[in-house]
Amino acid sequence: MAGGVCFQTNVHTVSQTSPSPGISLIHNFPHEAEISSVSSTDSSSGPSNYSRNVQVAFGPLNDVHIPTRLMENFLEIASDNTKKDIETCGVLGAIIKDDTFYTTSLIIPKQESTSNSCQALQEEEMFAILHGQSLFPIGWIHTHPSQSCFMSSIDLHTQYSYQVMVPEAIGIVMAPTDTSRAYGIFRLSDGGKKILKDCPEKGFHLHKEPVDGSPLYGDCSNVSINSCLRLEIFDLR
Repeated sequence: MAGGVCFQTNVHTVSQTSPSPGISLIHNFPHEAEISSVSSTDSSSGPSNYSRNVQVAFGPLNDVHIPTRLMENFLEIASDNTKKDIETCGVLGAIIKDDTFYTTSLIIPKQESTSNSCQALQEEEMFAILHGQSLFPIGWIHTHPSQSCFMSSIDLHTQYSYQVMVPEAIGIVMAPTDTSRAYGIFRLSDGGKKILKDCPEKGFHLHKEPVDGSPLYGDCSNVSINSCLRLEIFDLR
């Protein structure tokens, strides 16, 4: 489908101290956009609190567009950690126009990671970029280097914190070793948000299912890949 909206974003340098300098990376695309909806990849199994190809109640939400190379670029940035079986996480920034969120920025914050967790550090640096460019925190992206494509209990709490800020917020899981599904774009259901709101637990733990019997989270149905969006990447590590 052609005829999408193209945006021009300003390039600016991110100056950081050790251990590594910040980078700003822009991809240019033609002004005539190719837009395609994201659909879930078929797989044979999934956790019991997850829904694939089942209607999950998300409430009325605006559409979200992501750049074509977002996931590919993120995997390249995360490759060194992935080889070491260490997770990597990033935050997505978006502008809104005509009731649609256009994802234009990927921020890699300083972080502390293991093989099954990733915690952003010095988050004020990340929010300074979001506020400085008037961007909405439209979600986050992280790797499961050696696990399957799903959202853990810790991931669900992280996702809840984003959906509290922006109901349309998405959680992208990249699982390069999962042969049945390489990535997922997820969001908590309305019932899932109620469960997470009242959950005081930390670390890995089980969640009860929503009272309406719906899954805690599911695939997003309102996310599209837009070839015209230019992606700006900030690596603050």
